Amino acid sequence: MGLRKESDRVVKAEAKTGAKTGPAGRNLPLPTLLSRALVAFTIELDNEFEHRSPHRTTKSGVGWGPWLASVAMYLNCMQFVMDEGVTVEELERLARTPTNLHGMQRWGYIFIEPDADSRSSRRPVGHFRQVGRPGRDWVIRPTLKGKMARELWRPLFGEIEERWQGRFGKDEIGRLREALAAVLCGIDAELPDCLPILGYGLVSKGRESSGEKRRSTDDGSQNRDPGHPDRAELTLATLLARVLLAFAIDFESESPLSLAICANVLRVLDENGVPVRELPRLSGVSKEAIAMATGFLGKKRLIVLKADPTGSRAKMARLTAQGVEAEGRYRRLLARTEERWRERFGEEKIRALREALGRLADEELFRGLEPYPEGWRASVRKPEVIPHYPMVLHRGGYPDGS
Repeated sequence: MGLRKESDRVVKAEAKTGAKTGPAGRNLPLPTLLSRALVAFTIELDNEFEHRSPHRTTKSGVGWGPWLASVAMYLNCMQFVMDEGVTVEELERLARTPTNLHGMQRWGYIFIEPDADSRSSRRPVGHFRQVGRPGRDWVIRPTLKGKMARELWRPLFGEIEERWQGRFGKDEIGRLREALAAVLCGIDAELPDCLPILGYGLVSKGRESSGEKRRSTDDGSQNRDPGHPDRAELTLATLLARVLLAFAIDFESESPLSLAICANVLRVLDENGVPVRELPRLSGVSKEAIAMATGFLGKKRLIVLKADPTGSRAKMARLTAQGVEAEGRYRRLLARTEERWRERFGEEKIRALREALGRLADEELFRGLEPYPEGWRASVRKPEVIPHYPMVLHRGGYPDGS
């Protein structure tokens, strides 16, 4: 590969540690800044929901409430499941992304059954449990536990945003909302209210605008989407998620690897090898998410997993020659994608967004991650790094893949 410039090594070192080395985090990539804010907001909201809601977890054992899930499962499912019910097809249209229907039913939030008038009603009700796929015209309704969870989730977005206004300043959060909305105005795609659940290859997927694309008006703004709130009414979490997802989709349109894998795993590996057990600490994502990512990278022959040559029983993950090249391509494409965004949205808008995100100080973001003493996160290691891209998995939608 040849020698790298000193500045290039400095940027890479920052990326490996997650540290900031200048005012407003000027050396961090834009998606990292977005991820810091989104993950911190989500975990703080999740902790509050856990504190208020009857629920079950591995730690709490059997209880009355449903199995605990992240707010992503409200955003891609429960906010649209009203008491009268919604069909499987309509839910996906409203949410603009698939949800984990099988999990939401198993965890106690919903039940699914054929509509009495539908063709698929001839199938037995137990069909979904047998093959894991209900008919598109089957109806989803909330359980009593699901209704309670839905009503507890709904006001938390405003409460956490008010908490952030008190912590960072009302004007600062206002400027962040304005900066996010200004960029979102230029994105012509139907994006969900949260990041989608990552599938094979941990690739992010958004639904492209169809025949009813938003058309720009004379003043450069865009018409609001029918049936969806104006950007001024969107929660801070949704503003962050949509802008971050749009960046990931642009990045992945040219990359053979997902931004989630690159930003969280490829970023912290090198030719010398890193202990696999250290990857969750270095990346900020769960060991389950790490296993999915390293498994995919191994199949692509970008990494090898071998025993520690020092004699330790720990396995080491090491970049192959192809992996080193892939890591270099990731960094170059990341910079190129952000540069294209400057050209597309304007230098001023991207600078305003970076500055607004950079003013969310690390210590204040981490202060908000402190769980309640009875919360499940209180019993696990405190994070040292916020993920550089959220790992939303089918396991429950948590932003760090827990």
